[in-house]
Amino acid sequence: MIRIVVADDHPIVRTGIIALFAPEDDIDVVAEAATPDEAVAAAERMSPDVVLMDLQFGASANSGGADATRRIRALDAAPYVLVLTNYDSDRDILGAVEAGASGYLLKDAPPHELITAVRAAAAGESALAPVIATRLMDRMRAPQASMSARELQVLELVAAGRSNSDIAAELFVSDTTVKSHLAHIFTKLGVSSRTAAVSRARERGLLR
Repeated sequence: MIRIVVADDHPIVRTGIIALFAPEDDIDVVAEAATPDEAVAAAERMSPDVVLMDLQFGASANSGGADATRRIRALDAAPYVLVLTNYDSDRDILGAVEAGASGYLLKDAPPHELITAVRAAAAGESALAPVIATRLMDRMRAPQASMSARELQVLELVAAGRSNSDIAAELFVSDTTVKSHLAHIFTKLGVSSRTAAVSRARERGLLR
């Protein structure tokens, strides 16, 4: 029996997912979580095989799905984490994969793909939506143009209108480090300004 925890801040989404798995004889939803902290606690308490994790939770959450994934994967006898989200930007994908997620699906995936992905994750196999697999393969083919997770984080804050000082304070780094990240970002995107960097990143699907 595959034991899973469903972590999503929308009750209707959780209910729908639980209903989807109900007819499956080999899958049992043992807990649900509305916040990242609840997901980590459920993973520790229930010892599931797989945690089905959203990436974005409500504003009241202390952390996001990627951070919860990292904490879950650090547990003893850690369960696998399968991300199920609406977001397919490079920052989201990279953040989840680097945090230890073994799969990444979008919420518009057909139900049978989600069921198959849960079984694959429980078996220790990777489970990536086709669009996600293509994105990762493209990054591997052109590594010189790839952004690191931190560079994407800086770029997203730039897109939100934050100054270098604001970014430095939020990421707990120096202004010089932020400027260094921006220099690398400009080079990789072939631009020379913050505005152009944000525009080019959106064109390439690097930002939401």
